[in-house]
Amino acid sequence: MISAKINGITVSVPEGTTILDAAKKVNVKIPTLCKHPDLPATASCGICIVKVKGSNKMLRACCTPIEQNMEIITHDAEIVDVRRTVIELILSKHPNECLTCGRNGNCELQTLAADFGIRRDAFPNCVPDLKSDISTGTIVLDPRKCISCGRCVTVCQDVQNVWALSFLERGFDTRISPAGDINLGESPCVRCGQCSAHCPTGAIVENCEAPVVWQALQDPEKYCVVQIAPAVRVAIGEAFGFEPGANLTGKIYAALRRMGFNAIFDTNFGADLTIVEEATEFVTRFTTAPDKLPLITSCCPSWVDFMEKFHSDMKDIFSTCKSPQAMVGALTKTYYAQKKRLDPKKMFLVSIMPCTAKKYEIRRSKDMFASGVQDIDISLTTRELARMIKQAGIDFVNLPDEEPDYILGEYTGAGTIFGVTGGVMEAALRTAYDYVTGGKLSHVEFENVRGFSGVKEGTVQVGPHTVKVAVAHGLKNVEYVLNKVKEAKMTGKELPYHFIEVMACPGGCVGGGGQPYGVTDELRAARAEGLYDEDSRCVIRYSHENPHIKQLYSEFLGTPNGEKSHHLLHTHYIARPEYQR
Repeated sequence: MISAKINGITVSVPEGTTILDAAKKVNVKIPTLCKHPDLPATASCGICIVKVKGSNKMLRACCTPIEQNMEIITHDAEIVDVRRTVIELILSKHPNECLTCGRNGNCELQTLAADFGIRRDAFPNCVPDLKSDISTGTIVLDPRKCISCGRCVTVCQDVQNVWALSFLERGFDTRISPAGDINLGESPCVRCGQCSAHCPTGAIVENCEAPVVWQALQDPEKYCVVQIAPAVRVAIGEAFGFEPGANLTGKIYAALRRMGFNAIFDTNFGADLTIVEEATEFVTRFTTAPDKLPLITSCCPSWVDFMEKFHSDMKDIFSTCKSPQAMVGALTKTYYAQKKRLDPKKMFLVSIMPCTAKKYEIRRSKDMFASGVQDIDISLTTRELARMIKQAGIDFVNLPDEEPDYILGEYTGAGTIFGVTGGVMEAALRTAYDYVTGGKLSHVEFENVRGFSGVKEGTVQVGPHTVKVAVAHGLKNVEYVLNKVKEAKMTGKELPYHFIEVMACPGGCVGGGGQPYGVTDELRAARAEGLYDEDSRCVIRYSHENPHIKQLYSEFLGTPNGEKSHHLLHTHYIARPEYQR
């Protein structure tokens, strides 16, 4: 332990703790702009400078370890003046477009400028003349608003291992761009949106499609339907002052109905359906076709994109199941349309997702047009929905809970936990156990696939069979798992796993690129706990026991993995060798 003083207050912290983190222990807030709790310090902005007694240097608190008997000053007139000057210099190169910026009211640079009372331009304005990049259709890159903090580059390269973003040029002309100065849509970008989730300004934001939804809601010729994903319900409250992890499912249903949607569905129903299809697929391979193992889950569109670009040699062991969003989309314009005698061409389906990549998924292949028209018309992020609720003048905090339309809205506890890393695996194992043994688990929680370790490995006893599983989240962690599989297949050794779950975003969908800003591991854990809590309170916790799922197969689909299911609920993958590393 290291003992030191910060502003005269004694602090004791473990060796290696930075001055920034030590200051938090004694309730001293040192301002930062480039530092994010998820990422290592880059020390690029210089706003966190502090003084140390006996030194004439100003040190950067975010990257300087505290030392024994240090006496640190975090705020005095000189330090505040230097910080203000740094912010003024950053603002001189930043467009003055706060009122029309996607981060207006939720921008770290804007907040610092207000905190330091900056009311005028201290330096000549020199905003670079650079174009916005909207080529992905999912996120918007506006390099004029970049402050060169490096967060997006770090998360893209070191956390996601995608390497779609980098810095070009040097010094004053430094700018953010895909390597080679190409469009983001032509880069290796997998549209996960982690760059936008970690950007402190409006340099990278989601492609906002709310105006298209408002237009559809006002069109009397359209029958508007909406579905909400598991992770949305435990995160949207942060935009309205609720504690992270507060489950607001009923309020979301009510808000959407007041906004004018004709039918309210829940993607958790699609999660239950995905489990029935995927567990059937796994059990079939495990018992009759072990050469097609391990089975890798396919619910995350960024992971699908990553696999097709960098690991297409694994596509034959990839589950062919669509994501829950896509399954609900196909059934809305077939099963539901037939029941309600609706013309699919006049239906308008909106998905509320924690993810920017879902905007890509709804158009990724012809399989997303299984109903004969585009199954899902628009996918919005949690952030977009929060703004729409405010635009609609809805008092979300005091809104009474409502119910969904149960035909595609009833769900089990297993469907709920899809929103957190390990949830898909856990839900699938509950059903697979029943399919293999014909019996029910006495304890439905699989603790070895829970938690936020980058890779979770374990074994699960399914009747007489030992099933080896792995769960990876954050795309960089996937390489470890896939390399073990590839090595075993090349050398003829025993497979290290039978079943693998992958989620692109750290923490799974609770930490998705379209969730409210400011995500940290503490927030991810709170959101995850909200989902696990709902699962524990559900009367039914097995996907295949959902009565509406049973009715769906009886009335419409036939059997899991059958001909009709394959047409509507399954997809295929393509190799894209131009991206191979």
